[in-house]
Amino acid sequence: MHTKRDIELTILTALRSALPPVVSTAVLVAAANALDVRFTQGYVVLALLSAMLVWIAIGRDQPPSSAIPASPLALAGQTVVEWSAVVATLLLIGYATKTSAGFSRLALFLWFTITPPILIVALTIVHTWMRAITASPRNARKAVIVGESQMGERLAAAIEARPELGLRLERVFDVRESPLRPAPRKGDPAAVGRERISEYVNRCRIDVAFIALPIESADTRAILDGLRDTTASVYVLPDIALYDLIQARSDEIDGIPIIALCESPLQGVRGLTKRGTDLVFASLLTLCALPVMLGIAAAIKLTSRGPVVFKQHRYGLDGERITVYKFRTMTVTENGRKVRQARRDDPRVTAVGRFLRRTSLDELPQLFNVLGGSMSLVGPRPHAVAHNEQYRKLVRGYMVRHKVAPGITGLAQVNGCRGETATLDDMRRRVEYDLEYLRHWCWLLDLKILAKTVALLFRDERAY
Repeated sequence: MHTKRDIELTILTALRSALPPVVSTAVLVAAANALDVRFTQGYVVLALLSAMLVWIAIGRDQPPSSAIPASPLALAGQTVVEWSAVVATLLLIGYATKTSAGFSRLALFLWFTITPPILIVALTIVHTWMRAITASPRNARKAVIVGESQMGERLAAAIEARPELGLRLERVFDVRESPLRPAPRKGDPAAVGRERISEYVNRCRIDVAFIALPIESADTRAILDGLRDTTASVYVLPDIALYDLIQARSDEIDGIPIIALCESPLQGVRGLTKRGTDLVFASLLTLCALPVMLGIAAAIKLTSRGPVVFKQHRYGLDGERITVYKFRTMTVTENGRKVRQARRDDPRVTAVGRFLRRTSLDELPQLFNVLGGSMSLVGPRPHAVAHNEQYRKLVRGYMVRHKVAPGITGLAQVNGCRGETATLDDMRRRVEYDLEYLRHWCWLLDLKILAKTVALLFRDERAY
């Protein structure tokens, strides 16, 4: 047991979590004092609110030692983006509550600009310290891998390439029935008898044994029984390499271990965070866009026959059917078993509709879908029911995209996969981005997608 290493990492982890809110508060107080601004109750509330937001954005979701950014530039970029998200949220709250006038503009400007570099320096020091502790050979735990499999090979490569994991690979054992190979170099597979593995683990004082074999086989049971006579920590690697993992994690039900291969990223607090963000931003956007929506409604009504708002059935969260609202941009309102996608220079698109589609203003009524809870600001774009029934049989993992609520914009749309899916490969590419979004969802990813969406509003060549 490396108790000293564990204690050091525990202290540094706590320090890493506390640093962002402490630095944020200290810089705010220093900025106010430097400008002789009284630290009134309003500033106290701001300090507490910002500390909470900074902890959520930067302090709470800290990486494990295996994912600590090695590059100071990567850490700087990540910190700037996260701090910008906090500032944007505070500005929106100030605008919505009309309390921003009570603060010194210069003090806030100093706070906004000085905090990131101080945070970057402090976090770089802590991260460097953490990496030094985990990568130090004196702290590395000796490990063996028993069995050759794809997952075992991936683990062996990761241990060799990532010293910050705190593991040193001593041997890979091949327990298949085969002649004993020549003496292997360190880390190479060695074909040995099953009874010799526990002997080797004891003799070489191995700390961790990873079992990369089918758990139900007699060989595995014999090896596990032998390892009970050692002090090594034992881990079993489930052979899940053939699965497309979405938010994979382990859990238990009444003491029964389970492994989630495909799960929604929006469980518990994360789901509440996303829903809260949707309500705040959608409410503000609806208030700001209301005059624009009234003008668009009048233009549609005066220039073409038909309803102002087009309603279409689509699949939402968990595949439930929902009604999605859009400003009508065509002379038809298809909502049946066959729905033709809009093409470039489509004659069905009206003159007003062409402008609305090019600028994405036709999507504004979906803000009411967001407020109602059937959609989110960011998520996989919902497709017409007819398209869902067509592509779910053709694209692997298509329906997994419904593990989260559909969005007005999404990762696929800001990466060139907006609009018509003329070929099956077009839809496959879109679905790949949707699944990538599910794998890596976080609050900051949503903010990045929203920012990219705004940047693409008037220059997206796929908008037609």
